[in-house]
Amino acid sequence: MVLYTSPFPNSFLSVLHSFSWGLIFPCYWLADRLVASFVPTTYEKRQRADDPCYFHALCIIITTPIYLALLVASLPFALIGFLLWSPLQSARRPYIYSRLEDKNHANGATLLTEWKAAGNGKSFCFGSANVCLLPDSLARFNNVFNTQARAKEIGRRIRNGASRPQIKIYIDSPTNTSISAASFSSLVSPQGGDSTNRAVNAGIKRTTSMEYKGDNSGSNNSEDSREDKGGAGEPNEGEENSCIVRINGEDNGHMSDTETDTINCQAHSGGPAEPSLEGDAEISKTPNHKQKEGDSGSLDSYSASRESLVKVRVGDGMVDQSTVNNKLLYKASIMKKTSVRKKKHTDETFDHEISAFFPANLDFLCLQEVFDKRAAEKLKEQLHHYFEYILYDVGVYSCHGCCSFKFVNSGLLFASRYPVMDAAYHCYPNGRGTDSLASKGALFLKVQVGSTPQDQRIVGYISCTHLQAIAGDTTVRCEQLDMLQDWLSEFRKSTSSSSTANPEELVAFDVICGDLNFDNCSSDDKLEQQHSLFTHYKDPCRIGPGEDKPWAIGTLLDPEGLYDEEVCSPDNLQKVLESEEGRKGYLVYPTSKNHSSSQKGRKASLKGNGRRIDYMLYTEEGLYLEWKVEVEEFSFITQLAGLTDHLPVAMRLMVSTGEDDP
Repeated sequence: MVLYTSPFPNSFLSVLHSFSWGLIFPCYWLADRLVASFVPTTYEKRQRADDPCYFHALCIIITTPIYLALLVASLPFALIGFLLWSPLQSARRPYIYSRLEDKNHANGATLLTEWKAAGNGKSFCFGSANVCLLPDSLARFNNVFNTQARAKEIGRRIRNGASRPQIKIYIDSPTNTSISAASFSSLVSPQGGDSTNRAVNAGIKRTTSMEYKGDNSGSNNSEDSREDKGGAGEPNEGEENSCIVRINGEDNGHMSDTETDTINCQAHSGGPAEPSLEGDAEISKTPNHKQKEGDSGSLDSYSASRESLVKVRVGDGMVDQSTVNNKLLYKASIMKKTSVRKKKHTDETFDHEISAFFPANLDFLCLQEVFDKRAAEKLKEQLHHYFEYILYDVGVYSCHGCCSFKFVNSGLLFASRYPVMDAAYHCYPNGRGTDSLASKGALFLKVQVGSTPQDQRIVGYISCTHLQAIAGDTTVRCEQLDMLQDWLSEFRKSTSSSSTANPEELVAFDVICGDLNFDNCSSDDKLEQQHSLFTHYKDPCRIGPGEDKPWAIGTLLDPEGLYDEEVCSPDNLQKVLESEEGRKGYLVYPTSKNHSSSQKGRKASLKGNGRRIDYMLYTEEGLYLEWKVEVEEFSFITQLAGLTDHLPVAMRLMVSTGEDDP
């Protein structure tokens, strides 16, 4: 299959389309600005409340007649442009495939080495997020604004978080199993003196093993790394920039200065430098773009991390290290691991956390609601600093390919560090209401992640989708889930070049990501919860229909609280969501006849931990039979705090070949 690198098959149609859109754009922009001036966000309302001169009201009185006059003047040109633009959409391709040509600008793509399916296996990390990049006037109805600046900042935060070294600290604690113990922001610094080391490691026992890999050279074959297995086991093939610290909780909490210095030096030996701040950095009007002390969700500069505060929490104790680590380069993710005895009772086999960062070494990214074309271009440029392959502007326009007229695309965007082999898009024909104006659908992708010593390709399948959003349209969503399964089955059959007798390809994984717009705990979503999709694909956060695992939290934030000081930064939002009361204050909860959709500030007992509508599903069906696929880690991410009303989610899958198993 040929991947489309341009929206039209020839340059003449591309020029004609650009000309027609040039006639439409002034009218579109003026209408967007006119509506946006009358839809303020809560942040703007608070700013204007401090203005005794009513300056904004005066601006509206002056600019509204000007916008209206210019809008009326641009309408004839927009009509001519529309008459040219609409028929051209029948020749438009369903996506644009962008591949980074100059790899010197990428932080992560050049690190990858081809997987040869040797060793214990390989892990693959998937991320998904609804980023709400609509035209500014429409985005304001979700209480977010300044779409163009948000797009650039979202791209920066994602690629900077994903390109950082993978530093994890595991705490073996047989007693503390609360969700708040699942993840903490911890800092590891090689700079502090003896008093610094003693303070940071108070209450922490001597580490049993530590490994660090990541000098940004892409080499994973050093003899030192192979020999230093310790209690952490041999690192997986192809894992870059990883540092693992395991801590037991039985000791009284003392660690010698020599041991501490050794750990700190190992953690930063040969570590990559922080991504440099680019010259095109801009100051946004949105409050979340102003870096505050302790807010390290955006890793654009050294100063952002150096000014972060160190807070190490072990069990119920906390050490505040605000006086020392002002030269810190990286943050570590601390994950609680329960004891083996506890795991037998909880039947939990993988790590889970609420993280202030996107996972290090993120391989695949699926985004929804990237509707605005200019914002999509800005986002793509930022993501190309880490991802080599990107598909964007996915969908159809006008009446082409769908039953009703489509004004905007599907909003889907896919980014990958691995080459894309095939791609296909389908539009849901049953959209209703305002959703019918967008070409919501499903994007299917086949990627090559390696090859065997026998030259067999190792591939994976990824699907990205966004379902009907209007509450109560359960039948529509179930029909769309049916179509999703059918289209995925057809895509796999049409792109497979293997047979049982002569397998040319080995399928390593099959993953579905996206905003499904229903949760697993709401009584109004019972039909979707019982859909056959969940018999073929596994949800790591789900026990069964109507019941989530205790550590799973909602992914839909209450828009009214996006700019509250308690949650406006990644670190603050992480801390709030780690407590039950915090979740009740800032997450939207499952709907039912007895509870309204917005539960901000409610103190009563509510079912679940919030409305989880963003999913990551995987299957073991149709994969290479001799390999085993299991979840290694699942994360709820707060790095986009203040930039969108959804929490991104991430999942790391381990593909075990079993060749070295005893």
